[in-house]
Amino acid sequence: MAGREWNADSYDRVGGPMTAMAAAVTERLTLEGHETVLDAGCGTGRVTELLLDRLPTGRVIAVDADPEMVRLARENVGARAEVFQANLLELELEDPVDAVLSTATFHWVLDHPALFERLRSVLKPGGQLVAQCGGEGNIAGLRAVGDAVARLAEFAPHLDGWEAPWYYAAPGETAERLEAAGFVDIRTWLEPWPVEPDDPAEYLATVTLGAQVQRLPQELVEPYVSAVMERCDGARTIDYVRLNIDARVAGS
Repeated sequence: MAGREWNADSYDRVGGPMTAMAAAVTERLTLEGHETVLDAGCGTGRVTELLLDRLPTGRVIAVDADPEMVRLARENVGARAEVFQANLLELELEDPVDAVLSTATFHWVLDHPALFERLRSVLKPGGQLVAQCGGEGNIAGLRAVGDAVARLAEFAPHLDGWEAPWYYAAPGETAERLEAAGFVDIRTWLEPWPVEPDDPAEYLATVTLGAQVQRLPQELVEPYVSAVMERCDGARTIDYVRLNIDARVAGS
């Protein structure tokens, strides 16, 4: 998986837009309430809580690659879910699950063929995969501004050679990879989802510019974020484009 560190406490404060996106995705799961569902990339556990509401007699397994996210997810959901740290490309479960839900995670995994093969391996026959992540064109305007600011003399020594740790895939290539991994009944589509964060500066520093910010010395974080905001109308609206995925494993 792509490497970046997360400020989990800040993400929990500003991550309302991510939870709002996830709520709509969670509703796409077909559940009776007794199933076992994997939350693949659980973050601070806010989406895990949505899953728990839909599984009154079921079981939720929640995993994330970041130790601070796992720490806070455990605090937020307590003993109601099994939460542990895991790289999705190396994920192993004792027993297969009925469904995999993932939101705002797959774009941090650069090897999508390997990702889909691994998720296929932890699903029961007939199991569902329902996911949403950054897709082709995601935050394109903000990325362009961030790259331009990174080239300024003040920031270039720290950001020169920086490579984006995400992969915003297109629907067509994603469908092909899912089919190659053994999924059927595949639907993939893009969905524009503009976001207006309550605290744009903290949101940018933690979420959309976090991968750049972690390379900067602390005294340059605020100037970098401010310079980006000045060039994109205060970052009042962020141009998210989400890639939606629905698929299942053959069988019943």
